[in-house]
Amino acid sequence: MQSLWMLLACAMFAMMGAFVKVAADFGATLPEIVLFRGIPSVLVLYGWARYTRRTVRPSSWRLHIWRNLSGITSMWLGFFALAHLALPTAISLNYTAPLFIAGWLLFFGGAQRDPVRVLAVLAGFLGVLGVLRPSIEHDQWLAALMGLGAGGLAAIAMMQIRQLGQIGEPEWRTVLLFSLGVCLSGGVGIGLQGWRTSDPLTLLALVGLGSAGLVGQLAMTRAFGLGSTLLTAALQYMTIIFAALIGVLFWGDRPTPLAWAGMALIIGSGLLSVWRTYTESRALRGEGAARPEGAGIPTKEVNPS
Repeated sequence: MQSLWMLLACAMFAMMGAFVKVAADFGATLPEIVLFRGIPSVLVLYGWARYTRRTVRPSSWRLHIWRNLSGITSMWLGFFALAHLALPTAISLNYTAPLFIAGWLLFFGGAQRDPVRVLAVLAGFLGVLGVLRPSIEHDQWLAALMGLGAGGLAAIAMMQIRQLGQIGEPEWRTVLLFSLGVCLSGGVGIGLQGWRTSDPLTLLALVGLGSAGLVGQLAMTRAFGLGSTLLTAALQYMTIIFAALIGVLFWGDRPTPLAWAGMALIIGSGLLSVWRTYTESRALRGEGAARPEGAGIPTKEVNPS
C-alpha cells in the first residue's frame, strides 16, 4: 500500500505544473520560478538534517554533480515548456524520460534484439507525435523541443539517481543537494535578470509551486523507498491524467482525440518499458541465485544494465 503515496505525488506534481503556468502568466520570470521550486525543500530538509544530527556530506561528489547538472537543466527546460504550452502537453513531454532510457538500452545496452523494448520506443515516439501535431502552434515548437529535452535530461538524471542509490546514498540527501543546486541556479539567473515580481498573487503562486513540489518529492521518495518499485513507477504516469484534468477545469484545454491517444501511447509505452526493465532485473537476480556455489562468480548481486 506504500506505493499509493505515488498518487499524492502525482497530484502534487500536476499542481506544481499548474502553479508554474499561473506564476508565468502573472509575470514571474523563469529564474524566480526555479528559485522557489528549491527553497522549501532546502529549508525543510536541511532543518530536519540539523535537528537529527545527520551529515549532509555526500558519499560521491562526482555522481551528485552529474545528477545536478542533468536534473537542473531538465528542470529549467521543463518549466519553460510548462510556461508556454498547454499543461497536459508539457507534462506529457516531460514524462518521456523512460522512452529515452529504453532507446539508450536498445542501441547501447545490448538489447538490440529485444522486441518488447523496440515496441516501447516506437509506441512512445508515435505518442509524442500524437501529442505534438494537434496541440502545438507554429510559434510553440521551441517550447515543445524544450519539453522533449527536459525528458531526455531527466533520463540521465534518473540513471545518476540509480547509481547514488546503489552506493547507499540516502534519498533525503540526494533531494537536498539537488534542491541546493536548484536554488543556486535560480539565484544566478536572478542576479543576471534582477528580481521583477512584486504582486502578492504572483508570490503566492511561487510559494504554491515550491510547496507542491516539496510534498510531491517527499511522497514520491516514500513510495519508491517503501513500496513496490514496479507499481510506483507505473503510477507516476497518473501525473499526465491529473494535469489533463487541471488543464480542462482551469484553462479550458480541449485536447483532440489524437492528443488523448498520444498521451495514452506515452503512458502505455512508459509502463511497458518499466515492466521490461523490472522483469530483466528479476531474471538477472534469479539467474545469479541459481548458480551453484564455487562456480567462480562474485557473491555481490548483479545489477541490471
